[in-house]
Amino acid sequence: MKKSPLYLLYLPVFLIILSFSATTTADTIPGFPGRRSVCKGLTRYDFEFMGQACIEVLPSEKFFICRGGLAASSGVFANEKKGRVAFLGGSITYNNGWRDSVSSYIRKRFPLTSFEFINAGIPSFGSLPDAFRSYNDVFSKGKIDLLFVEAAVNDRTNAYPETEQIRAMEGIVRQAKKTNPLIDIVFMYFVDPDKINDYNKGIVPPEIINHDKVAAHYNIPAVNLAKEVTERINNREFTWEGDFIDLHPSPFGQQIYYRSISELLQTCLNKVTEPQLSSSVMPARLDAYCYENGRLLEITKKNETEGWEYIADWKPSDGAGTRDGYVNVPMLTGSIPGKVLKFSFKGSSAGIAFTAGPDAGIIEYSIDGGEWKSKDLFTQWSRGLHLPWFLVLGDELKKGSHTLRIKMSSSRNPESTGTVCRIKYFFVN
Repeated sequence: MKKSPLYLLYLPVFLIILSFSATTTADTIPGFPGRRSVCKGLTRYDFEFMGQACIEVLPSEKFFICRGGLAASSGVFANEKKGRVAFLGGSITYNNGWRDSVSSYIRKRFPLTSFEFINAGIPSFGSLPDAFRSYNDVFSKGKIDLLFVEAAVNDRTNAYPETEQIRAMEGIVRQAKKTNPLIDIVFMYFVDPDKINDYNKGIVPPEIINHDKVAAHYNIPAVNLAKEVTERINNREFTWEGDFIDLHPSPFGQQIYYRSISELLQTCLNKVTEPQLSSSVMPARLDAYCYENGRLLEITKKNETEGWEYIADWKPSDGAGTRDGYVNVPMLTGSIPGKVLKFSFKGSSAGIAFTAGPDAGIIEYSIDGGEWKSKDLFTQWSRGLHLPWFLVLGDELKKGSHTLRIKMSSSRNPESTGTVCRIKYFFVN
């Protein structure tokens, strides 16, 4: 019997492989590096993980809105050939990743333009600290053309009240528009496990509702990355545990953020051809007490009084961690119960920025001779970290002069090792 040629024996196998290759290619999807591939425009996992099913990729435009667009900044970048871009937020902004990629995208989009990029991210900070530090850390640097703002993760983690969130986010916007009426702003709502749980229960996370209320009122573009990550996970495009990893995203997660933000920029910039002068009109306030005049007031030697010591170059001796800007700096330290510190100010709001470390105590405070109230300065992170923290002590005050009095309580949190308050700033609005 005559034997068939060897290649004919393997032809069926070859045809099967060829057939499979025709329906799946090795092209990676931008923003989805690694093991994902395209299957007739669809994405799938490796076979050992997901089997052979193809999955339709959700479009990014589902998760952002241009609203008023980015006409003013695009006009400046294209015509004036220079621009200043700032990023205001917490550790997700502070860390390298999406921010660097977005900066590179803007440079490539406007290759003839000279840019200055300001990283004003500080770990653990949400909208409340940002409203009072934004002048020092952002707007004092010169005219800002484009501002990216994120605070949704830390507003949830730090449990800022709804009213403070709205007042803070609106305060940031109004401060920005006072310094440059034509500034463009982008709000970003990053993801954390709590937000995923909310969306999977059919609940919009309250901090996203609060922030987007401000964005809608001021016609600000926004990208909801919390919703996007949740829906992509549910669509089996990737996993939290194996891909995104944490609220501080893996390199993979950073690319997810970058892809969506860059697509927002591409879409919003493509829709405009010249600056819209009407964007300079400031809408009425959402909240009459918003923090639009928020400022930090540095501690000085003049603040020192009996029981409250001015330390010009404070650093801890307990081995606990610190954060940049809140170590090797002046601090006003009180540790003796009953000794009163007085602070006079003008404005509708006032509070303190302090470090909440292992020895953080309980303060008692009073405004204009009113009743004494108390606040425990010890946080869930204070055991091993002198955490920068902002606390509003007076709000919705009448216009005019006021006096804040603070003293240490003899009581303390059971987990605290002391009765200490270390103040870096007073803040007022």
